Amino acid sequence: MRRRFNVNEALEVFQQLEEEGESASSSSTDDSSCSDEEAEDQAFTPGPDSGEEMEEGSDEEVVAAEERWDHPLWQSKSGIAWSPTPDTRIPFRAPDVRHCGITRLAVSYIQTIEDSFDFFLTTTILDVIIKYTNIEGRRKYDDWTDVDRVELRALFGLLILAGVHRSRGESSASLWGEETGRPIFRATMSLGRFHMLTATLRFDDRLTRAARRLVQQDKLAPLREVWDLWAARLPLAYNPGEDVCVDEQLVGFRGRCNFKQYMPSKPAKYGIKLWVVCDVATSYAWGIIPYLGKTTRDAPAERGQGKRVVLELTEGLSGRTVTTDNFFTSLVLGEELLKKKICLVGTVRRNKPELPPQLLQMKSRAVLSSLFGFTSTATAVSYIPKRRRNVLLLSTKHHQVQIQEGPQQKPTVIIDYNRCKGAVDNLDKLVATYSCRRKTRRWPMSLFCNMLDVSAYNALVLWLSVEPAWNQQKRSIRRRLFLQELGTSMVRPAQARRTRLPRSSSAAALLEVQQQVEPGPAQEQTKKRCHLCRGKRSVHARFCHACGQAVCKEHSTVVCSACSC
Repeated sequence: MRRRFNVNEALEVFQQLEEEGESASSSSTDDSSCSDEEAEDQAFTPGPDSGEEMEEGSDEEVVAAEERWDHPLWQSKSGIAWSPTPDTRIPFRAPDVRHCGITRLAVSYIQTIEDSFDFFLTTTILDVIIKYTNIEGRRKYDDWTDVDRVELRALFGLLILAGVHRSRGESSASLWGEETGRPIFRATMSLGRFHMLTATLRFDDRLTRAARRLVQQDKLAPLREVWDLWAARLPLAYNPGEDVCVDEQLVGFRGRCNFKQYMPSKPAKYGIKLWVVCDVATSYAWGIIPYLGKTTRDAPAERGQGKRVVLELTEGLSGRTVTTDNFFTSLVLGEELLKKKICLVGTVRRNKPELPPQLLQMKSRAVLSSLFGFTSTATAVSYIPKRRRNVLLLSTKHHQVQIQEGPQQKPTVIIDYNRCKGAVDNLDKLVATYSCRRKTRRWPMSLFCNMLDVSAYNALVLWLSVEPAWNQQKRSIRRRLFLQELGTSMVRPAQARRTRLPRSSSAAALLEVQQQVEPGPAQEQTKKRCHLCRGKRSVHARFCHACGQAVCKEHSTVVCSACSC
């Protein structure tokens, strides 16, 4: 161990040795003599039992590190010793993933495209939504008709189809319009029924919500039952590959919500924040945790939140490599993940006390230069991409000085981080492209629409794992085709049931009557002027089923199915 000595005490020891004659015997021959400086250094050599003052930072960890690397180390503020050169005895920690991809449970369940979506939105979840929606509907409407699975699935199918047409900002009246709308919406359900269902869609009993929120201290009480059932299905269908990514997702919402967040770096700016872990290869959402903020306003800020979130999201992901940003990354987190056989790669903030000051300096560093620091468990790298800028990364996977050949001269740690960092951002981008979210003032509805979007994307990953050759020639639009076929299959049972209603039967009879009318010279045109509009240049394609003449909307009436029979 290194010790600090007093010079005066050392000179006294030297004079005592001279008086005893040991100096004369050591200088008997010229060949074996040493210089005065060497003799002084020998006198300063500490003994094992000397009671001199210990040097600062010479604890057991530093001593063990010095014995391992056998050269001076860098000290951090927290007392961690870093070496500028690696220890060759520590091997590269390669991922050890034995089973990845779709699970056997999902393979046995999925037979059609609709099955891949039903794996996440199970009948149990549908029954919970049907139960609370019917309770709310009976309270709100006197003429309420109970919802069943067929109608609820048709509602979700219409929301998915509206996302395929990118109609988030388009009004529902326009979607059901005869000129601007789509026939599939009118054939599935009426516009009034659609408004009634979206207004009464509930995921809990709102009369007992205040008591549950007070007892359980849960801000997610309006959606908790459905959320827990849905989140438990995500890891059952797919095993991620060797690389996963943990990051934030923001569900855009500007209404009233006591855990709404402001994130200027996100496109939506305001909304509900979710912690998400995704597979890097496919962007499959393997786990999601909502951020609910503080339990009370006076509660202290949570310490180590990033560490807690990563450990909770990666539970059961042994053998993988987790990529995180500087909000989550720390040396303590890396050591905790190593105990679970999980490696960590991520950017790290400059104010972390475990970093040595040598890695933070930029003035004397050349551009595109890299500086490494090593411990027995982690590697820290400082890269200078341009003047006055320093990029810091921490990795428990790499333990060698590896720099990629090229004009940028980036370390391998940065290359691996750039390859894996965008999995959650890619999921957010894909979900937002064909999102089924619609304008609403209720945050549970907004969050549930995000659940539908994530479920639809995960269903696509599962379906392509079962049928990799599906629409291979249209690879660039496969997701849109998948969502279109999924929404169509979900509304088809409701359309088949609606054709047996009296209103649809009368409409079919009306069509037969119109076909039986012999067209005259004026009726051969596809559009005619209303015969009741005097002096107006109106052109309409509607015909009266009694007289067969053209009539406009102003001169026509609506008759119910009971009166038309």
